[in-house]
Amino acid sequence: MGKQRILLVDDEPDILEFIEYNLLKEGYDVHTAGNGRIGVEMAKKLLPDLVLLDVMMPEMDGVEACSEIRGHAPLAETVVAFLTARGEDYSQIAGFEAGADDYILKPIKPKVLVSRVQALLRRKKNSGYVGGNYDGTGLMIDPERYVVMHQSQELNLPKKEFELLSLLASQPGKVFSREKILASVWGTDVVVGDRTIDVHIRKLREKLGDEYFKTVKGVGYKFVG
Repeated sequence: MGKQRILLVDDEPDILEFIEYNLLKEGYDVHTAGNGRIGVEMAKKLLPDLVLLDVMMPEMDGVEACSEIRGHAPLAETVVAFLTARGEDYSQIAGFEAGADDYILKPIKPKVLVSRVQALLRRKKNSGYVGGNYDGTGLMIDPERYVVMHQSQELNLPKKEFELLSLLASQPGKVFSREKILASVWGTDVVVGDRTIDVHIRKLREKLGDEYFKTVKGVGYKFVG
């Protein structure tokens, strides 16, 4: 089995060197890019297992770069995480809306960084909710091909949106708690907030319609298609 490939995208050379050094020590195949536009081009060529993105960068910022990566079908299985000093709620929400899997704040100690990277890559290895196709009113989910057909139109959903939809649709009418959703879709190794779920549900509602999802206050969500 080959080394897991990681692409680091940041406009600060010192940070790139620091992260690259610590990940190379762990045996990863590490590549670097100095801005978002170059990062996207390299991601399409390298097809890395993980992309670590800064938010504020020249040429193309991290959020836009993440959206570009998520729009490239061969990168559907790539884990994308922001590694940034921007900790504001709106910045994190923008990152998750762009399709990010995690949001890691700088500064971060080397051992903690390595631990987070290991957790993200473990999640990639074990990810992908596997269930049967769901034929609802104008909706079909194919977990093997990562395809959603809605009203005869094929939708390319970001990975986490797809996994969240697959989980909820696996048992229509069942209420999934926030804890169950976080554990099933994001995994117990990755730390994300409750608002992450709300952002992904809102994006699914925008793409599929409100009728498929019902909020159960204080508990979670259910699929009612």
